[in-house]
Amino acid sequence: MADRVLVTLDGEVRDADAPLLHADDFGVLRGDGVFETLLVRGGRARAVELHLARLVSSASAADLPAPELDDWRLAIDLAVEQWGDTREGVLRLVYTRGREFGDAPTAFLLVTPVAERVNVARRDGVSVVSLERGFSVDLAQKAPWQLLGAKTLSYATNMAALRHAESVGADDVIYTSSEGHVLEGPRSTVVIARGRALLTTPPEQGILPGTTQQALFDAARGHDFTVRYEALRPADLIVADGVWLLSSVALAVRVHTLDGHSLATDALDGEIEKLVDKAIDTAR
Repeated sequence: MADRVLVTLDGEVRDADAPLLHADDFGVLRGDGVFETLLVRGGRARAVELHLARLVSSASAADLPAPELDDWRLAIDLAVEQWGDTREGVLRLVYTRGREFGDAPTAFLLVTPVAERVNVARRDGVSVVSLERGFSVDLAQKAPWQLLGAKTLSYATNMAALRHAESVGADDVIYTSSEGHVLEGPRSTVVIARGRALLTTPPEQGILPGTTQQALFDAARGHDFTVRYEALRPADLIVADGVWLLSSVALAVRVHTLDGHSLATDALDGEIEKLVDKAIDTAR
C-alpha cells in the first residue's frame, strides 16, 4: 500500500517519488498559488463541494483562471480510489500560476497519511499561545490584494508562528489583530461555546472562511444549538464554556490552555467533537 498518492488534473496517477514541478514554477518561486486540504476517511474525501467552492474563491482572489471543477472532482475520485478505504489520509489540491514563461497553471493532488500529531491533538487537546498577526480587522476591506480571505500557498508566516509556539512549549497558535480581536489559527478556525451558543470570528475581519466550521454550524442548528458570528477577544475565550480549533484534517481539537490559563473542558464533553464528525460525514 503506497504511503503517498500523486494525481495530476489530466487524470494520470504519477510516481510520487519522481519529479513533478519545474524549478521555475511560480508556486515554488513565489508561493503564487492556492490550495485546499481535505480529509479522506472511509474511502471518501469529506466536504468536497465546500472545499471546491473555496478553491474557486481563492483562485478568483488571486486572479488565477477559474478551476474546471469537473476535472477536479474526477481527479479527487481517482486519488481517493488509489488511497483506499482502510486508513485516513490528507488530500491536498494544489493550483499554482504555473511556470515563469509558461501559459498554463500547474495543478495536482497529493494524498499522504494523517500525521501522528493530529491523532494526539484530537485525543488530548492542545495548549495555545496567542500571537499578534500584525494587522487590523478592517485590512481585508482596505487592501484586498493582501488575499487575507484566500487559502494561498504563502504559508511561511504560519509555519514560523507554529515553530515559535513549539519553542515556548505550546502546541498551537491563535492570532489576534492589532486591536486585540481573536482572528484564527495558522491552520484552523476558532470556535467557542457559551452554553448552547457557538460563536466564531466573522470572515469580514480578515480570516479564511472555515469549511469545517461552516459544516459544524449547519449541523448544530438541528441539535439545539444557536450559532453566530461575533467579534471576540482573548478574554472571551478564557471565560467560555469551551474553545476549539476546527480544521479539515484535525476536525475539532479542544483548547485546554491559552497563554498559560486553563480553560473549561467539562462542558459539552465530547459533544462538539461528535457533531463535527457527523457534520463532515454529511457535508457536500
